[in-house]
Amino acid sequence: MSYIVVENVSKTYAVKTLLDKVGFSINKGEKIALVAKNGSGKSTLLKILAEKEIADTGNITRQRGIRLAYLEQEPTLDPEKTLQQEIFSTDSILMSAVKRYEESLENPSDERKMQAAFDDMNKYNAWGYEEQITEILTNLNLVNLEGKIFTFSGGQKKRLALAKILLDSFELIIMDEPTNHLDLDMINWLEDYLSHKDLTLLLVTHDRYFLDKVCNTILELDSGKIYKHAGNYEYYLTMKNTRQMLENVNIEKTKLFLKKEVEWIKRQPQGRQTKATARVDAFYQTQANLKPKNITKNVELDIIGKRMGNRILELHNLTKSYGERIILNKFNYEFNKGEKIGIIGNNGVGKTTFLNLIRGIEPADSGKITTGQTVSFGYYSQEQTELTGSLRVIEAVTEIAENIKLSNGLIISAAKMLERFLFSANDQQNLVANLSGGEKKRLSLLRILMKSPNFLILDEPTNDFDLMTLDVLEEFLRNFQGCLIIISHDRYFMDRIIDHLFVFQGQGVIVDFVGNYSDYRRYLEIQPAESAQLTQPKITKTADNNIAKKELKELLSDIKKLEKKKTTLNEELYLPGKNHVESITTTKQIKDLQIQIDEKTQLWLEKSS
Repeated sequence: MSYIVVENVSKTYAVKTLLDKVGFSINKGEKIALVAKNGSGKSTLLKILAEKEIADTGNITRQRGIRLAYLEQEPTLDPEKTLQQEIFSTDSILMSAVKRYEESLENPSDERKMQAAFDDMNKYNAWGYEEQITEILTNLNLVNLEGKIFTFSGGQKKRLALAKILLDSFELIIMDEPTNHLDLDMINWLEDYLSHKDLTLLLVTHDRYFLDKVCNTILELDSGKIYKHAGNYEYYLTMKNTRQMLENVNIEKTKLFLKKEVEWIKRQPQGRQTKATARVDAFYQTQANLKPKNITKNVELDIIGKRMGNRILELHNLTKSYGERIILNKFNYEFNKGEKIGIIGNNGVGKTTFLNLIRGIEPADSGKITTGQTVSFGYYSQEQTELTGSLRVIEAVTEIAENIKLSNGLIISAAKMLERFLFSANDQQNLVANLSGGEKKRLSLLRILMKSPNFLILDEPTNDFDLMTLDVLEEFLRNFQGCLIIISHDRYFMDRIIDHLFVFQGQGVIVDFVGNYSDYRRYLEIQPAESAQLTQPKITKTADNNIAKKELKELLSDIKKLEKKKTTLNEELYLPGKNHVESITTTKQIKDLQIQIDEKTQLWLEKSS
């Protein structure tokens, strides 16, 4: 059953075509991720489907009576209402069924009304509605029921809008970046909730773990065209590469055909017959249609950082609190060259405050921060308020520098650097105010990197970036020679880059954990319940401490190599043609590997606790 059918829909802004006669359908039970580069029209397409914008041409057919919800990036709510009023004032089917049932209880003599209300409660499975409200509000940390919405942060408003949608029974839910403003625990809960619910979804997300767990279909928007793929993100990438190779092969064949036709045309006399005229016309039409559709351009990150000395950043007995809320409690740490640290923790535990302290934006209550003379900070904020909307894109870059030095020693102009960041000559003349959210973030990142920092601090860098840009950014950060601190709720992004974590557990408890985010989650899963809450170690960064960290990293690397070898042997065990003796040998090897894995895992747990 198709909930929505899109036929020949087009949309153009100024001279830029975002949608070019696209067609696709959204079927019941599909959970679709819409992927495209920033500025390609993802949000525009969502708004058209949600009837927030109108297409220039084409038809959109919606199933009669379908109930559709749309979660915007910046939802609009009544600022004078309280959280409780906003939740309970909704006209959701579930809420209405509960209200009718409660009203029928006040007048039990009206048996027909009571029976109808009872039937609706069964029909919409509304008996556990109060428990559902409690579950959703608790997991999204919406606990201040009497708080006025005008006092809420952008993140709280987004979570409230999400809660309202989840508390209804919509047939189709459209979401634009649903994981923005959610902490890691919230994201884990939401992906479990959506993946197990019988829902139909269309969403835009940069979170690849979330995408792979929740979605079963990829809808790609590329150069105004739509391509639909069943399967996860990795499968989509494979199919996309295959499609592009086939199209490029066809382009080469067409070029050979045109070359022959050119030679034929040159040989023809001036007076042409009707048949020859048709052939010449066909030649020119084919030539006009021959366009390099799939020349994929990605952001190019190739900027050299300043030289870094031996002394980088030292934190001595750093303490910070706001009233009874403790952020740091005599925290000590000394940064080494090339360290890549991820910071995780629930919202409100002080992660951004920590970044502000080490950058000197906020003062500590006590303790000392020593910064090396050669350290040059580059700070990327999730807010990016320093961009001036009235500037043109090229002006926003040239006010930082007219020329930029690359890692290979070449010097290129600001305009050329903008092209590497996917801003064409025409785009460079646009006002910053007219850029999409992702384009503004990309421009902000370029401005930061142009200053050649050697200590990067990134606060939620993945929000609003497209998946293609994230791949390039990840590769750049993996090879970055300076120090790096990242706050991110994107687990895939963190797993690919960081060496160890600062886990902010609240009230000044900060754990230094060797390994990435997935390693940390596995660590928590295998800990006994009574010891799951880690205690803050004394981090002095002495020679012994550095040796301990190195040992932990080596153990973790050994475990991953053994796991990979075990997986390979398991696959070989079931290959056709394997004789009995070979199977016995392979089985013994697998058992031996498991013993080694268990021993090294136990040693890793002992050393890291």
